[in-house]
Amino acid sequence: MRIAIIAHLKHPIAEPFAGGLEMHTHLLARSLRDRGHHVTVFASACSDAALGLEAICSETALDEVGTAEAQDVAFFKEHHAYLTLMNALRHSSFDVVHNNSLHYLPVTLADSLPMPMVTTLHTPPFCWLESGVRLCSAKNHGFVGVSNAVAQAWSHVAHAEEIILNGIDLERFAFRPEADAGGYLVWYGRIVPEKGLHFAIEAAEKIGLPLRIAGPILDQEYYEKRIAPMLGASARYLGHLGHAELAVLVGGARTFLCTPAWDEPYGLVVAEALACGVPVAAFARGAIPEILDESCGVLAVPDDVLSLAGAGLAALSLQRRACRARAEHLCDARRMVGAYEAFYRRKIANQTEEARLDGITYPGVLPFVAGHPGV
Repeated sequence: MRIAIIAHLKHPIAEPFAGGLEMHTHLLARSLRDRGHHVTVFASACSDAALGLEAICSETALDEVGTAEAQDVAFFKEHHAYLTLMNALRHSSFDVVHNNSLHYLPVTLADSLPMPMVTTLHTPPFCWLESGVRLCSAKNHGFVGVSNAVAQAWSHVAHAEEIILNGIDLERFAFRPEADAGGYLVWYGRIVPEKGLHFAIEAAEKIGLPLRIAGPILDQEYYEKRIAPMLGASARYLGHLGHAELAVLVGGARTFLCTPAWDEPYGLVVAEALACGVPVAAFARGAIPEILDESCGVLAVPDDVLSLAGAGLAALSLQRRACRARAEHLCDARRMVGAYEAFYRRKIANQTEEARLDGITYPGVLPFVAGHPGV
């Protein structure tokens, strides 16, 4: 298949990843290419060229820092980039377009494309994307939810035809049968208020084990005012680590403290910790209860430090091999990529059948024939 993937533009689709969406897009594109498909990723300029990159603008997150005028610059840069892209895709030869952008324009203009589009819903509804989804009238467009929780959150706006749980590369998050001898807890992710790092620092102090922290600081004010004063010998920030370093850090922990202060749409960090064999203590928010069961995690009352500390203590006794088994069963990227391949094929088959019935040949849509190159 010839597959176009539309990425979001705030951060590069490259390591070290700014967050789960960047990692997901990178993994999906890389895995599809490894399976013999022709993949082009439309993303920001500093993204990984090995993905088959077509840069459509520079990263916009930095443009959003500062004045309202600067934020307007970022808004119009994204708007122009996606508008130009969607116009170009109308005349392209892709078999399917996968929209991973979280932007309103690609989904709004899906009906202008001659090929099917698949849009993955990675977040709960927010105003701009919701408006685009409501305007989507394309016949051969399909929504995918990354969890039942996300699908339910969007149910008043759009129906998710498929639930495809996000996956991770289990080889890159290798199983560690034992934690490091020193004994520590870990928290990692985007350092922003909605990820709730301050809860983890307070809970770790009550548990009585040091906390190691990693991830990009994407809200400087939150970090300086709320997090930095809480750091010290027992709670250390190690920076924004690359994939290999991060896997070593996570795998050596006794427990991962997961503290979403919003309805977490999936929780790739939970899947990664489980793959390393690390039990999870987490606030019961969003999709987290879909990933964890009693063999690998303990759920806590959201925003309750004492509850999280109790969950963290209980998680220390869980078996690391059971955590890995849960990741292998639920979080394997091969399952995720296979499910997307099957969904693409159904959409392409629908488009081909509609074209046959209408007696129309659509540019960029080929009959789906076994043995066709790239299929």
